[in-house]
Amino acid sequence: MLQFNRDCLWGIYAFRGAFKLELRCPQKVDGITFDPEPDWSFEALLSEIDELERKINSSSKVSVPFTKERPRDISDSKSNGRTSASPFVVPVFEDEMDNIDSEDEEAHDQSSVAVKRFNFVDLYLSDSDDSGDDLSLEAQPGLMEKGESGESILFELSREHQFRVKEEIRNQISALETDLKTESQKSISAIFRVERYREERCEMERKLDTQYQRNIAEALNNHLTAVQRDLEVRSQIEERKIRSDAAYEDAKRKEKALQEEKLRQERVKAEAEAKRAEEAKRAEDAKRAALEAQRRAAKEAAEREASEASKRADSGSAQEGTYRPQINALNAQSSGKPVAAGNILKAAESALNLEQGRLQKLKQFDDENQALRLRSKEDFRKYERQISKLVQQITGTKDSVRQKAGELVNIFNDARCPQSISVAAFAKKVVSNCKTPRNAAFACGHVIVLVTSKVPTAMDLILAELHRACIYTVPKHYSQSAFESKEAYYKAIGFQEDEGKTESVDNYLARLESYMKLYGALVQTEIYGFQNVHGLKEGWAWLARFLNALPANRYTAVALNAFLHMAGYSLFKKYKSQFRKMLNIISDNFLNALRERGDSNLNPVIAEIDAYLKDNKFLCEPEGRSLEGSLLSDVYVPESDYY
Repeated sequence: MLQFNRDCLWGIYAFRGAFKLELRCPQKVDGITFDPEPDWSFEALLSEIDELERKINSSSKVSVPFTKERPRDISDSKSNGRTSASPFVVPVFEDEMDNIDSEDEEAHDQSSVAVKRFNFVDLYLSDSDDSGDDLSLEAQPGLMEKGESGESILFELSREHQFRVKEEIRNQISALETDLKTESQKSISAIFRVERYREERCEMERKLDTQYQRNIAEALNNHLTAVQRDLEVRSQIEERKIRSDAAYEDAKRKEKALQEEKLRQERVKAEAEAKRAEEAKRAEDAKRAALEAQRRAAKEAAEREASEASKRADSGSAQEGTYRPQINALNAQSSGKPVAAGNILKAAESALNLEQGRLQKLKQFDDENQALRLRSKEDFRKYERQISKLVQQITGTKDSVRQKAGELVNIFNDARCPQSISVAAFAKKVVSNCKTPRNAAFACGHVIVLVTSKVPTAMDLILAELHRACIYTVPKHYSQSAFESKEAYYKAIGFQEDEGKTESVDNYLARLESYMKLYGALVQTEIYGFQNVHGLKEGWAWLARFLNALPANRYTAVALNAFLHMAGYSLFKKYKSQFRKMLNIISDNFLNALRERGDSNLNPVIAEIDAYLKDNKFLCEPEGRSLEGSLLSDVYVPESDYY
């Protein structure tokens, strides 16, 4: 970028008449025209310089101030009479032009801002007017001599002017670089502040978002807590309503049950009167059938055993003993006479009839349940497992008995499971559970009475399961002499087999004792307000049938001992002196028959029965008969009111 100073123009105009300034440069540099015409007038030069300044200022990104040392308005009077017709020529040497070019290039390299400027590289002497200049110089030699001093002055002025222009350019470039650095630092600082502001805003927004989410979570938690509290209140109200409705329904059901019980008792009385006549006829028929069976069995035994069988029969008769007590007063109580079919089966006829009826009813239930399982797609085993679990959880406390009995009755009344399946499962589980060591026989007796008072058919199934598990609950006994082998005899009286091996006699006697304890606990159980359909009356009948029909041996002795320890106390409370007579028969006949056998294995059971009779243990309540209360207040509540 090059700007001629106004002083230079003064000098050019003063020597215009003698010299001619020719500037040889390209027509355009960066889009700026420098030499449109070879000969310029002073006005044209001024206008061209103004135009050049205007274009440079408009094209530069940063306005560059220029210093004006003198005003541009120069009058024509300063030309000292020189006319514009005589051109003023400035000679420029090539070595000076090279120096100027090199200095311009250094200034150009130092500049960091791209601006359009006039470069001295583009200055050259025009060759187009050399001939005319030479002619003018040759024609006026005197004038050249006069103008040599002016030429040197003009050259010095021009050189000084060039130095000033270069210095000005360098200062402006430095100023521009300083401004650029300042602006760059300001931009970087502004960008840094903007970035920091953005980060602060992001952090603030994140905190606000976290606080907002926390507020939302707290509000939601409060709302859910309120909803849950409301639901709990509603559920409590519904639960109280359900309990009140259940209590009302229970009261109605009890009232209805009492009415039905009265009607049933009336029907039972009417049916009992009708059955007495039928039983009399059936008894005659049974007698005839028993005699026929006796003759047939005797004939078969004679053909099968021949002479050895008769010897074995004689020895068996000696072992069994001749114990056949005749108790006329007790035969009426037993409701049946002893039956001895060829010394094979020994039992009272009435007991066999009752056993047959119960086993037949159990078989009907089993067949019906099997058909139900085949027809229904539902799995009823879960109810059986639930019943088994409840039976195993029975303990000798009132709360346990009441709770388990209630849950069992609810299962029986569940419409999803047929009652025949649930009742049959209960009968089987309660009988099989009595074999466990921790079994509470009296508590089980209470549960059985409470359940069978609501579901009477369950009692026949329980007794049938007991008869199937233990023949002495009938009571009945098989003679060993009628069987071909000991294994067949053991199987007939209830011995179990495990992996092809028959269980030991001690294991069998332990199971027999547990079954008889459950049976004795059942017959002696009496609960106020609940009817025991197999109570003390049936227990008295069992004892009479036992003493009338069964022989005295190790198995019958264990059965009798277990029954007396469980039911003797209640039988004495009800029958008093009659029960003492029964005990005298046991002491005089049954124990003597046991002693006559001379078997050392009988000594422990003989000692137990003898101690029971001599120590009057039937006067003391057996352990576990009275259920324990779980609360202190149970002591002040009568047992009848408790249930």
